[in-house]
Amino acid sequence: MTVSLFTAPSGRPPPTVRHDGGMSARVRAPELRGRGWLNTGGKDITLADLRGKIVLLDFWTFCCINCLHVLDELRPLEEKYGDVLVVIGVHSPKFEHEKDAAALAAAVERYGVHHPVLDDPEMDMWQQYAAKAWPTLSVVDPEGYVVATMAGEGHAEGLARLIDDLIATHEAKGTLHRGEGPYVATAEPETALRFPGKAVVLDGGNLLVSDSARHSLVELAPDGETVIRRIGTGDRGHADGPAGEATFAEPQGLCLLPPPVAELAGYDVVVADTVNHLLRGVKLETGEVVTVAGTGRQWRSTVDDHSHDARSVDLSSPWDVAWYDDRVVVAMAGIHQLWWFDPAKRTAGMYAGTTVEALRDGPLPDVWMAQPSGLSVSADGARLWVADSETSAIRFVENGVMGTAVGQGLFDFGHVDGPADRALLQHPLGVCALPDGSVLIADTYNGAVRRFDPETNQVATVADGLAEPSDLVLTAGGEVLVVESAAHRLTRLAPGALTAAGANTVDGPRHKLERKPTDVAAGELTLDVVFTPAPGQKLDETYGPSTRVVVSASPPELLVEGAGTSTDLSRRLVLSGEVTEGVLQVTAQAATCDADVEHAACHLTRQDWGVPIRVVAGGATRLPLVLRGLDEG
Repeated sequence: MTVSLFTAPSGRPPPTVRHDGGMSARVRAPELRGRGWLNTGGKDITLADLRGKIVLLDFWTFCCINCLHVLDELRPLEEKYGDVLVVIGVHSPKFEHEKDAAALAAAVERYGVHHPVLDDPEMDMWQQYAAKAWPTLSVVDPEGYVVATMAGEGHAEGLARLIDDLIATHEAKGTLHRGEGPYVATAEPETALRFPGKAVVLDGGNLLVSDSARHSLVELAPDGETVIRRIGTGDRGHADGPAGEATFAEPQGLCLLPPPVAELAGYDVVVADTVNHLLRGVKLETGEVVTVAGTGRQWRSTVDDHSHDARSVDLSSPWDVAWYDDRVVVAMAGIHQLWWFDPAKRTAGMYAGTTVEALRDGPLPDVWMAQPSGLSVSADGARLWVADSETSAIRFVENGVMGTAVGQGLFDFGHVDGPADRALLQHPLGVCALPDGSVLIADTYNGAVRRFDPETNQVATVADGLAEPSDLVLTAGGEVLVVESAAHRLTRLAPGALTAAGANTVDGPRHKLERKPTDVAAGELTLDVVFTPAPGQKLDETYGPSTRVVVSASPPELLVEGAGTSTDLSRRLVLSGEVTEGVLQVTAQAATCDADVEHAACHLTRQDWGVPIRVVAGGATRLPLVLRGLDEG
């Protein structure tokens, strides 16, 4: 599920690749150049240094949940092939904040990146390697040639087969060199917290904080500093059990259950165990941890409105949790939806969103979101506030409908206060509803706390100069605590910050990532989704049609015919001649399974495109999009 920054070009398909590592037109990998390197001990790396190794370039940006998924998919490959494979992260940023070298260094530590990272702030390497979406992977063989490129996530199985083929080929040729790679670990500073994510106030005034980079929960005294206890060993894992034995993987959101529900469920707090794709329950009296929802597998399925046994359903990077509508609502960042979880019935299901990554309001089943990461419920329980991070938006749910309070879309962001319809945020991760009906916003990449007042429809800045604030909590005494994630601490807002005199009006920079539109003709347009199964796989129709394509448009009037869902990878669309520009939203998936093996594993390749188009005379009549199972070219 990938956001494309640039559209797929019309014209001839990419060159094909043979599995012996050769290409019908061999392409020499461009040299690696950037602003600097991380995790190399201060050394610059060249492709000549990597000759004899299989090199996997991971083009990522640290805001992107799909990129974070890929980091975790690559960990087993790095371990299995450590003497022949070198993974290089090429950080090509989307947001302005991500261009900051210190912010990148913090992200590399935060997400446990244990391979060299090239800082590519101007996206030069992105362009040299013709990347078009986050994430993109490029494989370079031991002789320095690009042999495969793929976008999106879910490629571990195909990569393993390709690496095995390259090992066999280049060992036979004598061009494979085994040995240690260029990664150099960096020392982690000693702090009580390390990149805390979210916090919740417990009865009695203590605070429970998700200590994300240390894979644990920490209970703090009301001062926000004194450590009372730690729940979890601090090692990455998914073990249930007592506080001293349980493990998490980058936990984030926390939800304190109402006492009657907690008594029935047998635990008090629900934890969004993000990288494990699980919900965990914590019994506060003992610190015991139990898995309450999820299988541990990442969701790669189809959208449905059914209720499922909570322990049998796959989840995808749950980032926050909140008690709303008599159940736990889950910000399912990995698939751009909200889900629900019922602790009493032990069931779970989808609550809002289609999995399309974009911004669209309306009835909950039909909305589009982009990496929802923060939740908070209004004092009267009527409204659920949502920090929709990738659209830099604050959304809300009320009476079965989602609306947008602040935010323009995936590619518009900045630090601008004033009327909500022109105000801009930059990748907010947290929200906190206040008793007066307004909402505080952890405007993460602006390093600020903002406030939106629905009564006046105004946005103001109440604090800035913070280090990636990721959450806000309101104490019983009316104080606001900020989870200042990159400063590894909780910070109190100044007493007068929430008053009119304490607020500022910032008219900062506006940023808009320009996406080059594809020129198409009015009338008939053939949409072709090109898919080739990964090596050793075939299309799988065991559980129904192997392919599925969903098409819609913004504005809807752009598309006269062709909207909706079908199983054909080629579809006839009809574009209006009255609408000159817009965005085609395309979601495609293909089910495959291993071919000719006794216990075949099954796979689902899925990708989203937001394709900007311009309707012009003489424009293209065909739009090809490549769904990359393992696209070689």
